[in-house]
Amino acid sequence: MPETYSAHEAKIYYIDEVTYGQTPSNPTMLGIPAESIEPTLNPNNIKIRGVGSIDLQAIKKGLRAPSIKIAYPLSSDAPINFLQYARAELAKSLSLQVLYYKGVFSEATDIISLLYTGCKIQSTTVQCSIEDVVRASMELLSQDVMSGTAKISGATYLDYGGAVPFYESYVKKDAATLERVTDWKFTIENNLKQVPVIRSPNGNILKYLPYRYRDLTGEVVFEFESKEEFDDVISDREFALEFGLGGAYKAVFSGCKWENTQVPTRIEELVSLKAAFVAKTVTIT
Repeated sequence: MPETYSAHEAKIYYIDEVTYGQTPSNPTMLGIPAESIEPTLNPNNIKIRGVGSIDLQAIKKGLRAPSIKIAYPLSSDAPINFLQYARAELAKSLSLQVLYYKGVFSEATDIISLLYTGCKIQSTTVQCSIEDVVRASMELLSQDVMSGTAKISGATYLDYGGAVPFYESYVKKDAATLERVTDWKFTIENNLKQVPVIRSPNGNILKYLPYRYRDLTGEVVFEFESKEEFDDVISDREFALEFGLGGAYKAVFSGCKWENTQVPTRIEELVSLKAAFVAKTVTIT
């Protein structure tokens, strides 16, 4: 038996699905440069009690709920390759494979494979701060998961490297670059619905994973040099925000309004302005 696996002995890859819940044959699996991976499987056990006993009378499996949480810096080689799937407009599902292994990956031994199929992004947050890189954190819901001891038969595995430092990002408001920003973040919530149906077999596995209403929110932190954001709130002004994701890639939020502006002022600290926003639509290109 191998020793306990370490984080450097883990990788995660993904591929578009043509048919929901099915991994394509001989796939080209694309890597996610993850800093943390948290694969989860919740059987949602149904616990049955009855009179005559203080203990459970039965435990039945409920709706299987696989999920994965991932945190990673955006790769400068391909900043939006994975991030773009946060947009429901793509209407695509993914297969994700988490691999734990020993030795060199190309000749890995003692493999533990967790293959998640029918995945969609429930929520994602992308953020950037001074003296850091652009980072994303995501939660994905899945239709099913299979465990194994090998890579996918016929698959090739590609990795992307690099990162996008803060000085290669930017923030624009209505196409004008803002040069007062110290931190920014945005969140896309897709509010997926896990939909099972009464069927046999696989009645405990969801059949559909549709998108519902979407929430687009975020926050921009400014050095306090202007009252512009307060003026925007007072005048009930709508605007667009554009966030640089490295190279020519960007996320553009349209129909934005500030949700809240605050200026915490404390002794021995510089004054900053925190402005939370809500948006109508988003594009990632």
